[in-house]
Amino acid sequence: MPEQDLNTLRHTAAHIMAQAVKRLYPNVKLAIGPSIADGFYYDFETETSLTAAELETIEKEMKKIVKENLTLEHFTLSREEAFAFADKHNEPYKRELIEGLPENEEASFYKQGEFTDLCAGPHLPRTRDVKAFKLLSVAGAYWRGDEKNKMLQRIYGTAFFSKAELAEHLERLEEAKKRDHNKIGRDLEYFTTVDYIGQGLPVIMPKGAKVLQILQRFVEDEECRRGYLLTKTPFMAKRDTYKISGHWDVYRDGMFLLGNEADANDESKEMLALRPMTCPFQFQVYLNKTRSYRDLPMRFNETATLFRNESSGSMHGLIRVRQFTLSEGHIACTPEQVEDEFKGCIELAQFFLEKIGLAEDISYRFSKWDANDKGKYIGDEKEWEHVQGFMKKILDSTGINYVEADGEAAFYGPKLDIQIKNVHGKEDTLITVQIDFQLASRFGMVYTDANGEKINPYIIHRSSIGCYERTLALLIEKYAGAMPFWLAPVQIMVIPIAERHQEAASKVLAQLTSAGLRAEADYRNEKMGFKIREAQLQKIHVMLILGDKEVEENKVSVRRGNNDEGQMDLPALIEKLQAEAAI
Repeated sequence: MPEQDLNTLRHTAAHIMAQAVKRLYPNVKLAIGPSIADGFYYDFETETSLTAAELETIEKEMKKIVKENLTLEHFTLSREEAFAFADKHNEPYKRELIEGLPENEEASFYKQGEFTDLCAGPHLPRTRDVKAFKLLSVAGAYWRGDEKNKMLQRIYGTAFFSKAELAEHLERLEEAKKRDHNKIGRDLEYFTTVDYIGQGLPVIMPKGAKVLQILQRFVEDEECRRGYLLTKTPFMAKRDTYKISGHWDVYRDGMFLLGNEADANDESKEMLALRPMTCPFQFQVYLNKTRSYRDLPMRFNETATLFRNESSGSMHGLIRVRQFTLSEGHIACTPEQVEDEFKGCIELAQFFLEKIGLAEDISYRFSKWDANDKGKYIGDEKEWEHVQGFMKKILDSTGINYVEADGEAAFYGPKLDIQIKNVHGKEDTLITVQIDFQLASRFGMVYTDANGEKINPYIIHRSSIGCYERTLALLIEKYAGAMPFWLAPVQIMVIPIAERHQEAASKVLAQLTSAGLRAEADYRNEKMGFKIREAQLQKIHVMLILGDKEVEENKVSVRRGNNDEGQMDLPALIEKLQAEAAI
């Protein structure tokens, strides 16, 4: 069915839900209720917090409204009449929305029965046209997405034209829950969070840390092979650094300041900030001595710990956090080298995504500036248009399919964003490659060209595997916690059947770990079936069983999942598993 028709259905369902809430809780105040990618929501200011249990009551009331077969009637009011309506019905959020309308524009309303709402539409003709719907969850949401505003209650729901489509969608949601890294990542002890440590500050546990260590070593080694120079730079800097880069003026709200915020602009007092990026720090390596065109390109990489003051409403598990680790890098190059270096960054990202199994799940977005909102950026329009045209030419030559997005560029240049969706369908940026035509000049970065002239290099900002925490979350969801063998934090579980087999199990464990395999042994006084089941629940690929026969014959019984692979000599098995563990 056309997407627009589905949006209209869901928008109508949002109004039916708002009417039901108003009937049940007459004192609630209405905010907004749009259709979204997989359903709809409506935000309310309530006297008490709504719970999941109350959704059933609201849903029942919605069904009554559907049966009443109310007509949705459209009408408009003048600005003054609209203000009077909002004031009469004590709807301050609607009044604020009306204030945002152009001076001479009439306000659009829809009425169904006793319920009237400020709304541009469109809607279905009658409430009975909404037959298949389900309320899904309730959450907090700041008015207009600004945490300085009041926290509202947001009810999410979905609707389809048929009950069969709804059932299919709900089944997909249940499957998504089973793969949600925020649940299984905790169940499998990859990470945890602690309220008194803070939101967006996950504690990575040994299993998660092991996966990140494997990825980090893999990335750093491959980048080294490709000519990158590893750096290790400070986690913080004085305001002076960020004023040069432009972050102080454009991105300060997203930074953690160390000191009295009231002194932020007092040049007589030192003010430090945790870094939200690594570029100014790596630039100092370039600036350490005079550079010639013969030195270029210079490629710097760093496994960088970064800090960004994300809003509380945007954070989710490991997907979006306040402290994270980025496979960051910067390339200083001549104008003639930009195209090859940019393509090399794309190829490197594709190489890593292929290795970890996410290559088929991504899409590409060419993120450009918004010429109608120049205040968000540094540099002039002519430079921006030139560099964006250059970047488009490069992208077209690669043959990748991409979409263009105005207003998504970095404040200093356009970028290619490699996008990916989590199990709930929310899209995030995994990897970026950016062309920067401005910061080199700001930091005084130059090289001497073949004619002896001092030239500012182009800078390519790039990540190669993205934010490690986000990548870990996506891998947990992709594989439902069962990482590929080479990446699994525990690859093998040694299971002695009885206490008398534990000595032999210890020797097997020692040989496995000496061979570079990641193995553990389960010495608990439990039945073998229980131990096997526990290993399966922990998503461990290989189980090695040792009983009387195995100890006597100096062998191990091999089990993978529910498959019994029989007995094997340990040296032969180790050789086989080492081959499987190779990246």
